[in-house]
Amino acid sequence: MTPHIRDITSNELKLFGDIIHRLQRLGAQDDVRRAVLPDLVQLLRADGGCSCTWLETNQRFGGSIYVGAAPDIPSLYDDWYQFRDPITSRLRAARRATIVDDVMDRRDLTRTEFYNDFLQRDALEWGINIYMFDQRDRDLGDFRIWRRHGKANFDDREKVLLDVMEPFIRSALLRGRTHSDGLTAREREVTELISRGCTDRDIARVLGISFGTVRTHISRVLEKLGCANRAELAANFTKARSPANSSA
Repeated sequence: MTPHIRDITSNELKLFGDIIHRLQRLGAQDDVRRAVLPDLVQLLRADGGCSCTWLETNQRFGGSIYVGAAPDIPSLYDDWYQFRDPITSRLRAARRATIVDDVMDRRDLTRTEFYNDFLQRDALEWGINIYMFDQRDRDLGDFRIWRRHGKANFDDREKVLLDVMEPFIRSALLRGRTHSDGLTAREREVTELISRGCTDRDIARVLGISFGTVRTHISRVLEKLGCANRAELAANFTKARSPANSSA
């Protein structure tokens, strides 16, 4: 059952529907985070926000995009303050929409370098984050939304809005991963044949390779695309290539 979304105006309800519809139509080559971040900021009655992805190899966040931020904020966070950030790891571990004050006492936060030298530089006071992961628990991206001084903190209204939207965001991000995760030409051929319902032995005969080689390709594709099994792989690949998802 979908949670009840309280305190939402008719214009906000329309915006909410527009975001969901857009997420369902975004194709594999579209920038999902950039496409919805500005409207998420508006829907959550916020002042600004950003979106990053976790780069496992480099052990840092990258690919950051910002809305409504002071000009120096992006470089400050990316180059310095992400390594002095006391809240993001806790918010990320929550695996659902979470308010900053739910993971760190405000008195403790206001004593940190991160709050005084970074957040306060842009008058950022209240935050709510949500993080998306694939089936292998790999990072797909996040949304970090902030309000400035003079506004009330986020509450359950914003949690519900983000939690209801999360499956649609995650699906759109997974379609993008299907497009961009670096499959080889042979892996794409194997994936295409799986999406058409071919068995491993069918694929081996069609491509003229051994059964064991087919299984190796499938294992690599599942790992790259974060899919748990063949059915999920076929569904994601078919959806990413469908006409409805090839244009916004």
